[in-house]
Amino acid sequence: MSLARRNLVQDKTRFMLSVLGVALAVMLILILSGFLNGMYRQISAYLDHAPGSIVVAQDGVRNLLGATSLLPADMDSLVKTRGAAQVVPILSQFVILDLHDKKVPAYLVGYEPKIGGGPWQLAAGREPRNDKEAIFDRVLAQQHNLAIGDTVAILDRDFTLVGLSDRTASWMTSFVFVRKAALEALLRAPGATSFLLVTPSVRVGEDELRRRLSDRSSIEVTPKSTMIANDLNLYGGVFSGPLRLMVAIAFLVGTLVVGLVIYTATIERQREYGVLKAIGARNSLLYRTVTTQALIASSLGTLLGVALAFGIAQLIMTVQPQFLIVFETSAVIQALLLGLAMALFAAWVPARVITRLAPAEVFRK
Repeated sequence: MSLARRNLVQDKTRFMLSVLGVALAVMLILILSGFLNGMYRQISAYLDHAPGSIVVAQDGVRNLLGATSLLPADMDSLVKTRGAAQVVPILSQFVILDLHDKKVPAYLVGYEPKIGGGPWQLAAGREPRNDKEAIFDRVLAQQHNLAIGDTVAILDRDFTLVGLSDRTASWMTSFVFVRKAALEALLRAPGATSFLLVTPSVRVGEDELRRRLSDRSSIEVTPKSTMIANDLNLYGGVFSGPLRLMVAIAFLVGTLVVGLVIYTATIERQREYGVLKAIGARNSLLYRTVTTQALIASSLGTLLGVALAFGIAQLIMTVQPQFLIVFETSAVIQALLLGLAMALFAAWVPARVITRLAPAEVFRK
């Protein structure tokens, strides 16, 4: 251990650069993983908090956020007669808002405040009491300097902002809530319903209710968990591939940084290693020396990287609150294991150099 430590600190600048290189790689890995986890949480946020365990949609529609649905009239009454304890109808539509000369996408949800299906947490204000009132996501309102009491145009009608919802934002789009009758009027579709959020009665159960509704060819009956998974596959799949590629690149960069430092230190001290081999030091001792150097640099870099990741994540979410970065315990453990893997991979090439080192050749040099 003492030999490995002396070899590292002999050139403090190079040692600190190797630690910093690993720290930046681990930080990037954690930030990207946290961004992906946060994106998944934002995509599933509405259904995670919506009532019911079954979603009834138009035939062929198995996504909440990925398709337009329009159910047959009076479908909620039919579902109730088949064994539902509660049926919550919502009408939804992606819209483009014109806010301060900027085109802003939003997911507009029409709901009945007395039944549910609206915002699950209000940061300020109240729910709409008439068809001329709306709730905006808090982050969306903050970005466009909107406050409770302001008038906002949605499609071709003006609405008064009466509430700000919390945890309903994402970097892709934000939620806006109005009364269902208000959205029906906006879309010129009186009585229209996009989805039914269904809670089965205790005596019927989820599986039995789905079976009872399966004879209706005009609807799609999907467990809420499956609907969430479909939305995650649709939107998360687009970004998960590139993000995982960037994680792999960060791992490679960290490994190369540590490997280059350890390799350079090994080459510069070939004579010392040759002397050790000449006096009887086994290869296993020299392997441990090289591996220990890599482990020291990677361990310090990994711990620093984890600390930096938490700090940078808080900074990002403060400056750009539409981004959500979530660090799960498994992701932090994975980052620590990746730091260990960096050390082992980084020690491989220097270890091969020592294996091939012949004491006689060193003395001839």
